[in-house]
Amino acid sequence: MDSSTNEITHEFPPYFRVFKDGRVERLGRFAVSDRAPTGLDSKTHVQTKDVVVSSESGVSARLFLPKISHPDHKLPLVVHYHGGAFCIGSPFSKTFHNFLASLAAAANAIVISVDYRLAPEHPLPTAHQDSWAALQWIATHSNGQGPDPWLNEYADFGRVFLAGESAGANIAHYVAVQAGATELIGPKIVGLLIVHPFFGGKELDKIYSYMCPTSTGFSDPILYPKMDPNLSRMAGAKVLVCVAEKDWLKDRAVAYSEVLGQSGWGGTLSFYETEGEDHGFFLLNPSSHMVGPLITVMADFINQD
Repeated sequence: MDSSTNEITHEFPPYFRVFKDGRVERLGRFAVSDRAPTGLDSKTHVQTKDVVVSSESGVSARLFLPKISHPDHKLPLVVHYHGGAFCIGSPFSKTFHNFLASLAAAANAIVISVDYRLAPEHPLPTAHQDSWAALQWIATHSNGQGPDPWLNEYADFGRVFLAGESAGANIAHYVAVQAGATELIGPKIVGLLIVHPFFGGKELDKIYSYMCPTSTGFSDPILYPKMDPNLSRMAGAKVLVCVAEKDWLKDRAVAYSEVLGQSGWGGTLSFYETEGEDHGFFLLNPSSHMVGPLITVMADFINQD
């Protein structure tokens, strides 16, 4: 083997490195293969299964169904996009699986988390396009005639929420804007849960620029929502922005809230801050006593009239 193929051409710790032969090595805890099994979770009594969203792209998703006490009662539907800087993570991993099972149980809601394709092998905005296509696939169940029986039977398409943390919050926002701008037929998107979101700052992000070679920098609407001409048309009547006191992205979340409030979008904006915690603490430190209150706030937001 040519030793030059092991030469590292790009490295972005703690996320990934790229070798001369094109191989990508993912780093850190989310790179470890820790796939959670599907079935019945003994702790939360949430059932899970995996579904294929697109056989063409290979995109799939994990469904979380809480314990059904009234079979005829439809449940809110939460469409979730995982974090991980667009390049690591999966709803199939134990880290995300356990959190989403807890959220499904607490909110008594169906959660479907999309396993979009990751950068840099699939350059951005592939993750955003996969996520938007997944919502369109989910929308085919609105009349009860879609390919997945759980969504057909149990999901209330009059109470749909888009949710995500970090990069996933960025994606949830993007998808909501697409849904509003195109007037997506079927699901009624009631609200968004934007948790510890990643948006652009005062300096361009080097890893984002590498993963998204077509980005227009400070005028990129994916990074800077204020540059999106469709921002005021974003779907959803309410948004909950969650931040952590010590999160390095906190200021960007505050700025996002201000931009959204000034955009002409007519919904209601709520803000929740977790004191003493850092970015993504509910995933990185699930035993923290602050995780429960965050889940409760999210569940209450989903179930408010």
